[in-house]
Amino acid sequence: MNEPSRRRFLRHSLAAGASFGLWPRWNALRPPAGPRRGDAKADAVIQIHLDGGLSHLDSFDPKPDAPIDVRGPFGTVRGKTGDAFGALLPQLAAIADRFTVLRSFTHTEADHDRGQHSVLTGYQPSPAIAYPSFGAVVAQQLGGRADLPPYVCVPSSNRHLGAGYLASSNAPFAVGGNPAARDFVVRDLNGPKDVDAIRQQRRRELQQQLDQGFAALGGGDAVTALEAYYRQAYALLDAPAARAAFDLAAEPDAMKDRYGRRPLGMACLLARRLVGAGVRYVVVGRGGFDHHTDLANGLPPLLGEVDQAVAALLQDLDAQGLLARTLVLLTSEFGRTPRLNADNGRDHWPRVFSVLLAGGGVQRGLAFGQSDANGAEPARDPVRPADLAATVFHQLGIDPELRLLAPGNRPIDLVRGGRVLREILA
Repeated sequence: MNEPSRRRFLRHSLAAGASFGLWPRWNALRPPAGPRRGDAKADAVIQIHLDGGLSHLDSFDPKPDAPIDVRGPFGTVRGKTGDAFGALLPQLAAIADRFTVLRSFTHTEADHDRGQHSVLTGYQPSPAIAYPSFGAVVAQQLGGRADLPPYVCVPSSNRHLGAGYLASSNAPFAVGGNPAARDFVVRDLNGPKDVDAIRQQRRRELQQQLDQGFAALGGGDAVTALEAYYRQAYALLDAPAARAAFDLAAEPDAMKDRYGRRPLGMACLLARRLVGAGVRYVVVGRGGFDHHTDLANGLPPLLGEVDQAVAALLQDLDAQGLLARTLVLLTSEFGRTPRLNADNGRDHWPRVFSVLLAGGGVQRGLAFGQSDANGAEPARDPVRPADLAATVFHQLGIDPELRLLAPGNRPIDLVRGGRVLREILA
């Protein structure tokens, strides 16, 4: 095939793909780049990320004996393990014997964008390279199962949840929309309404012709990605069990009520369905936690949503026998200032905050690390984003000392300077 023919072939192929209405970017059919250790404790991860910066002092690390401008307006509740939790988390406190709280998480990035990058990739931001998110690494290393994408974001993604220097095929599939909405549907899961069964069959025949053309082109990254796109798009459309994993309507009303019919509740319920069906890594996002003003009125409804949804998720996973092999993370890009400001809010504070982990080989009922008396600095056992990254990958059977290849065949440490938190592992 000569060069003009190659260009026409690729242009027409891309146009055909765009008209199909599906652009999943996963690469479930590619073999993993690195071997998975046989002693992996987790098969899947659900990461709930609270965008904006959750106040650790009003949630997982309250200071009831501190001055009023430190301890805040909400009070505390005693957890099942005897530890104090913020009074806005009664349901999670009641099941504190099922998870671990890291109360000494720390980094140096007080900007939202840079803080998110640090927590979601395990690396400080760099102007020279874009690092991949945890989920993208898992997609690249472990691939997909059961005709499902390995990495899914509910409802949406951002650049810190992307593939970074890895191939774009490792970026997440974003479901789009609000899972709590009555008319919620997963975007791109069905072909366009004007594409009937006959036209879809014609496109399958076109795929066969494209496969022959791809072979004639002799490979290349763009060609390989396009070929994988076609095969995987049709695989998902032709796999009723895979598509059913995204169908929240199949859940009983009682289960929806248990999680809470709000955005985070329905997103967590969808995440449970997805990991149960075979998705490797699900990120559930919820924004709104940037409370510089009026914390007393702004935080309760949001943290009530977190309390109900995450408690229901952990109990549901446990009841279904999934928690033992599913690692659950609750993260935010940083915490909030130890003292209330003049607007009765709290400002950005990365120097110490809290992260929750459960399942996937993590100890139950543990509070690891400690902040000082005012929740301003780590007092014991500081934990950094690279430590979290090393621990997550280790539990999934991915060697944290692995080196990945960036463009130009440049080797990059998967984790730099982090250690596996063996103290919190069962």
